[in-house]
Amino acid sequence: MGKPTGFLEYNREDDEDIPVKQRIKNFDEFHIHLSENERKIQGARCMNCGVPLCQSAVKLNGMVTGCPLHNLIPEWNDEIYRGDFKNALSRLLKTSNFPEFTGRVCPALCEKACINGMDSEPVTIHNNELFLIEKGFAEGYVKPRIPKVRSGKKVAVIGAGPSGLAVADQLNHRGHTVAVFERDSEIGGLLMYGIPNQKLEKDVILRRKKLMEEEGVVFTTDCDIKDKKLADKMLSEFDAIALCCGAKKARPLAAEGIDKAKGVYFAVDFLASTTKSLMKTGKDKTKAASGKTAADNYLTAGEYISAEGKNVVIVGGGDTGNDCVGTSIRHGAKSVVQIEMMPEPPVERQPNNPWPEWPKVKKTDYGQQEAIEIFGADPRIYETTIKSVKTDKNGNITSVETVKVKFANGKLEEVAGTEKELKCDLLIIAAGFLGSEEYVPKAFGVDLDNRNKTVTEAGHYKTNVDKVFTAGDMHRGQSLVVWAIEEGRECAAEIDEYLMGYTSLY
Repeated sequence: MGKPTGFLEYNREDDEDIPVKQRIKNFDEFHIHLSENERKIQGARCMNCGVPLCQSAVKLNGMVTGCPLHNLIPEWNDEIYRGDFKNALSRLLKTSNFPEFTGRVCPALCEKACINGMDSEPVTIHNNELFLIEKGFAEGYVKPRIPKVRSGKKVAVIGAGPSGLAVADQLNHRGHTVAVFERDSEIGGLLMYGIPNQKLEKDVILRRKKLMEEEGVVFTTDCDIKDKKLADKMLSEFDAIALCCGAKKARPLAAEGIDKAKGVYFAVDFLASTTKSLMKTGKDKTKAASGKTAADNYLTAGEYISAEGKNVVIVGGGDTGNDCVGTSIRHGAKSVVQIEMMPEPPVERQPNNPWPEWPKVKKTDYGQQEAIEIFGADPRIYETTIKSVKTDKNGNITSVETVKVKFANGKLEEVAGTEKELKCDLLIIAAGFLGSEEYVPKAFGVDLDNRNKTVTEAGHYKTNVDKVFTAGDMHRGQSLVVWAIEEGRECAAEIDEYLMGYTSLY
C-alpha cells in the first residue's frame, strides 16, 4: 500500500450531515462530502491486509459480512491515496455496475469486515466508493461504452430495478441487444419509488438511464406483462428473457379492524406517492421559503399521501421504516412513533458477536436522529406490535392498540396486560414483503416456491421454462440493493453462456 502506516496515523473521518432543522426543509440529499485531500487520507487508512475480508462476502453465524460484489477495495483505496482517481474508478467498475447507488444506500457490509474494525474504526469504504463514481461523472471519466460488435441475440429484461438494470448493463456490454420493460413510469424499481429522495436523489437514477440508453439499452416504461398472451409474444421475439420483478407483495398487518380503516398504507405506497409528486412538481428552489414544511415547498397537495399535522405510527424497525420517519417529518407530521417487534439491540458488540461478524448493535439512522431532535425522543418502541385499530364514524383511523410481545419456543406471544392506546391518524406498514407478485411468473409458466420466490437450481438463475431466467428479490427474496446487483451480474453470465455456449462475464 502507498501508506503502510496510514491506519496508525489517521483517524476515520465521515462525511458531515447538514443540521436536522435545515435539511428537513427539503427532500435533498444532506451529506457534506470531504475534500479530495481529506479523501486521500481516508484511502491511506486501508491496511495491507494479507486476507482482505472486505471484498469477500462470507456468511458467519447466519449473516453475511464483506462485499457481495467482491469489489477490489484495497486496490482502489490505494489509488485514492495516491490521487489516481481515474485508475481507482476503473478498478471499481470492474466489479460494480452502479457505485452511485450502492455508495448511497448500501449498509456497507464491506466496512463491517474491515480489519481496522477489530481495534478502531473501519475504513470509509462506502464514502470512498461514492467519491470515486461522482468524481468520474464530474470529470468525464464515465463515458458511454458502446459495443463495437453485436452478437445478433436479443434479450428482454422484465423489471428495471437494480437486478434488472445489472442484467441489462452486463449483457449490453457483452454485445447482445437488450430491451428493458418496466411497469412503472420510470426505471429504478425500489431505488426510484421505495427509497426517498433525501437518501437517493432521482436525478442520479435518470443520469444512469441516459448513459445506458447511449450505450444501446432500450427502455420501455408503463409496460406491464399482465397475461400469457403478452408473455408468449415476448418468448417468440427474444432469445432469452430475464424476470427481475422484485418482491413487491407487501406483508399485511394482522390487527383487528385494520381492513376497513381509512388512513392505513403500505410503506412503499406512502414513499412512492411522495417521490412521484416530487418528480412531477420539480425541485424549484425559488419555492423553498414559501411554506412551513418541505411538503409545502416541493409537493402538490392531494397528489401524495400526506402526514402533515398527523399522528403517524409506523410498523417496522428497518431501513424502510426509518425512511418513513424521515419522510413524515418532512411532511410536517404532528408526531411519529416507530414500532418494532424485536428487542432493542445493544449499543456495543457483545462477546458472542465478535468481529468480523455483522455487528448486531443498535443503529440510529437519519430519520430517527431527526425525530429525536424534532420531537425530543427516539421514535422507536421495541418488542411491541399493534393488536387492533380504532376508527371514527366515517371509518378514519383515530388510534391503535399496542401490546408487548416476546419470543417463546420460537413463537411470538403477546404479553398479557401490556395493552396501550396510541393516537394515530396515519398508519404505515413497513413490515417487509411476502415475495414476488404472482401474475408475471404465472404468465410465463415459471414455478414459484412456498415463499413466492422463483424456482431455480441452487446457485443458478434458469427457471423451469426454456429461455427464461430470473434474478434479484423475486429469486432470493427481499434483500439489499447490492445483492440485487450481484444477482443481476450472475444471471447475465448464465444467460450469456446459454446464448453463446461460453461466457466471459463470470
